[in-house]
Amino acid sequence: MKLTSSTLGEICDEVNGVIQTGPFGSQLHESDYVQSGIPVVMPKNIVDGRVSTEDIAHISEEDVRRLHRHKLRIGDIVYGRRGDIGRRALIAERENGWFCGTGCLKVGLGETVLNPTYLYYYLGQASVINWIANQAIGATMPNLNTSILRSVPITYPPLSVQKAIAATLSAYDNLIENNTRRIEILEEMAQMLYREWFVNLRFPWPGKERMGRTNIARLPDGWTASSVGFLAEDVRRSVDPAELDPETPYIGLEHMPRQSIALSEWGAAKQVQSTKLKFYRGEILFGKIRPYFHKVGLAPVDGVCSSDAIVIVPKKEEWLSLVLCCVSSGDFVRQATQTSQGTKMPRANWDVLARYPVALPKEGVLRQFNDILTPILDLIRTLIFCNRNLKQTRDLLLPRLISGEVSVEHPETEPATQIS
Repeated sequence: MKLTSSTLGEICDEVNGVIQTGPFGSQLHESDYVQSGIPVVMPKNIVDGRVSTEDIAHISEEDVRRLHRHKLRIGDIVYGRRGDIGRRALIAERENGWFCGTGCLKVGLGETVLNPTYLYYYLGQASVINWIANQAIGATMPNLNTSILRSVPITYPPLSVQKAIAATLSAYDNLIENNTRRIEILEEMAQMLYREWFVNLRFPWPGKERMGRTNIARLPDGWTASSVGFLAEDVRRSVDPAELDPETPYIGLEHMPRQSIALSEWGAAKQVQSTKLKFYRGEILFGKIRPYFHKVGLAPVDGVCSSDAIVIVPKKEEWLSLVLCCVSSGDFVRQATQTSQGTKMPRANWDVLARYPVALPKEGVLRQFNDILTPILDLIRTLIFCNRNLKQTRDLLLPRLISGEVSVEHPETEPATQIS
């Protein structure tokens, strides 16, 4: 297969970005942002190769016309300028006409010899990411600029082969996206059930109409007014990463997603140095730094975590589902935020959170709740590892497809085999 070599700057129609220095010309200022209007893609919105709309900013249509050259089109690729400079997003149909915001760089193909999806995957190769990182400016906070992006070496086959490679790799990402959506639905089900049974006290159990008074609510007979601290404890098992197997999973706050208990990403103990906390599979990690970020998850593996997390361990195995749903609920996180201490870097306090009230049901209701929640949590864990396998297979296949070592007509691994 014939491969052509070039650079990104020679092929692409444009490589540019927005700077934040003033309200005039082609520049963007903080005062330009409005409550509603055209969405603006910022570095924080670049998540897993896609654009996240969580906390997305907006500008007026008038400003978009003024800054028209930063308007996004389908097939554009957006990079963040600083920090994790290998992070990028492919602009899809939904984001067509949105705006490339401050702190981002835009790669626009226009009419070229490259397929946008092929280029997106090409730029995701470890070798390319490392090349960009080595060119980055700054030691503690790597910075990316248009000159670096324009210099990225590109190797590509004929357009028909590019499209076939892109289709093969997209099949993996489509499966990953589908599994991720399934996880979201399962989490929504768990939280909805928890709210109905333990907050609204609407649960399918005989005698629930007989209510008794407690210090936290009117509870059904046989229920007791309890607290998070009665059901679970903060366990601190300090450990030196140097004493562990270097490949021991490490979960930092940067690995924990917002508003999701599915901890699908982690690093390795060899990547960290300071004292960490040991945790075991099935224990709960609660990010105590800036708790309003709502980082709470159920550990799918044994490992170590940042000391900026609270390792919450239920005192009885049968209390896990109840404790997890409680501490990952919006009400609990709001309480953690309101009672956190510190201005620039607020921290949640376990001694305060331990007093958070919980309605503890009688044994039959708890058993029924666990019978529903346990399979949900097991399936979430299964989907986490399914996605990790899909990503690993995709990333191993990527350079081999691009180099021609594996033919796009007969890829060695079919995505569907990963589902099982």
